[in-house]
Amino acid sequence: MERILIKCPAKINLTLEVINKRDDGYHNIKSVMQLISLYDYLDITASHSCKKEILLSGNNPEIPYDNRNLAYKAAELFMETTGLSLSLRIHITKNIPIAAGLAGGSTDAAGTLYGLNKLFGEPLSHDRLHQICAQLGSDLNVCLEGGCLLAQGRGEKIEKLPNISMPVTLIKPKTLGISAREAYTKYSLLQDKPHFNNTEKMITALGDGKNIQNYLYNDLERAVFFDYPELRKIKEEFPKSIMSGSGSTYFVLENLNNTELDGYDVISGLEFIPCGITEEKLPQLNN
Repeated sequence: MERILIKCPAKINLTLEVINKRDDGYHNIKSVMQLISLYDYLDITASHSCKKEILLSGNNPEIPYDNRNLAYKAAELFMETTGLSLSLRIHITKNIPIAAGLAGGSTDAAGTLYGLNKLFGEPLSHDRLHQICAQLGSDLNVCLEGGCLLAQGRGEKIEKLPNISMPVTLIKPKTLGISAREAYTKYSLLQDKPHFNNTEKMITALGDGKNIQNYLYNDLERAVFFDYPELRKIKEEFPKSIMSGSGSTYFVLENLNNTELDGYDVISGLEFIPCGITEEKLPQLNN
């Protein structure tokens, strides 16, 4: 039986511009994404077995621990791609809020692929891992690669951008989650879809070392903002905040230590990180 502990970071969208709707139902986007120091942890144990088996567990009762879970699908696809027959146990310690626009499910799936590949002697190249990530979802490639990236297509086409260091605070309504399907559907119904080209402006600012605050932008915020008073309250309290992904999390690029907002989770003390999925040292057992 082999065991590995994997550290899976969340992402935020510094920009998110929707280009058009694709024939497959997804949308083409142009987005600058940044990995941040908020992590889920995967404790993976695995062994060769005649019978393929995937047992998921975790600390969040809102998550399905079966074949609906993206980490489960990632484990299935790993075995299918490598031809390995494995008995797997994966425990997910969830710290990233769900349905929050932070890629919590995607980073766990990418972490599953990364961890299994490490455990079994890296049968898949880094490029092959990226190909599998692209099969599974839109943000997995970003989470696997890490740092600051330009994401295009439906999010699977990535290009590294200069890394910068900045503090981050997240603000999320405790009882509100917004699915990507809802946000993109509502965006499609908008009559007014301005194009500010903030992604290109953000890329230029990152390259020149300029202040990026003025270029933060999210098309999907326009789509859901007026449907939820919880989002409007965040903007009233924190005018510089921007929604990440499809929401419902907002972020500001500063530390708001000791800040409280009734009905909201405020997670401060975070920062930009230059990496993606990593292996974590296993805890030492007491003798």
